[in-house]
Amino acid sequence: MKLSAALLFTISCANAFSFTPNGLGRAFTTKLDAKRQPIMAGNWKMNPNTEEEAISLAAGLTKLVGEETCPMDEDNEFCTEVVIFPPHPFITKVKEEVEEIGITVGAQAVFFEDKGAYTGSVSTSMVKSIGCEYVLCGHSERRTLFNDDDEAINRKVKKVLGDGMRVVLCIGESKEEYDLNIKNEVCAMQLSKDLVGVTKEQMADVVIAYEPVWAIGTGLVCGAEAANEVHAYLREVLTRLYDEEVAQSTRIQYGGSVTPDSVDELMSQPEIDGCLVGGASLDAEKFGRIINFQKTE
Repeated sequence: MKLSAALLFTISCANAFSFTPNGLGRAFTTKLDAKRQPIMAGNWKMNPNTEEEAISLAAGLTKLVGEETCPMDEDNEFCTEVVIFPPHPFITKVKEEVEEIGITVGAQAVFFEDKGAYTGSVSTSMVKSIGCEYVLCGHSERRTLFNDDDEAINRKVKKVLGDGMRVVLCIGESKEEYDLNIKNEVCAMQLSKDLVGVTKEQMADVVIAYEPVWAIGTGLVCGAEAANEVHAYLREVLTRLYDEEVAQSTRIQYGGSVTPDSVDELMSQPEIDGCLVGGASLDAEKFGRIINFQKTE
């Protein structure tokens, strides 16, 4: 097997991180006394084609959410927060369509500078000024297609938080890393690097999204129990980076080709607090079903 230089570096350096425990593959458990509000997010990516279609999609979704949908509410763990991330040109119109029923909008990407000669980029102040409350940082497509490294992602995370918005921080391993059984090390390093300089207090505005890259649009499936084990491990990492309080209060989403058929089992896992949904969020009926998940026994 031919390995990239970056992957070889990952393997060689993984054990150097103090928070990487012995016994890779071991199931980690955490205390389940924390109450975390579920959060469902739809990432529309570069879809749909027109503003008219975006408004229609948003309007269709408003007819399908249940009464349990609400904005961020730390006092009501039974209320599901819903966030959608339209393309930048559609944010304002989509927000106008959904805000009355409690759906929040966010931006798919920002740059970490305030302003300047950065053609094609948008700043945090720009997206905040049109009503965004969340920003995606570290999405796998931004990492692979647009070469966002952990240093850039960390700067974006800190900029978003510093400007008073919330972050959905995406992390996850590739197929090659999964096959090498180093998913825990990869996720731990990404989490550690991307959160450098983020305070314990700021972590209240951070949502983690675990994206097994190999399970996105490939037909491969990460089972609910396997995803839950990774989420539990991420809480171990957060405990080492911060403390048990942060680990138990931070919401962790799953984002690997979530569908109406898989959501109930996923959301029945104790460590999974929501889903970051791609393709299914472009179908109002499917995303509505995902939002209105039913936990299984």
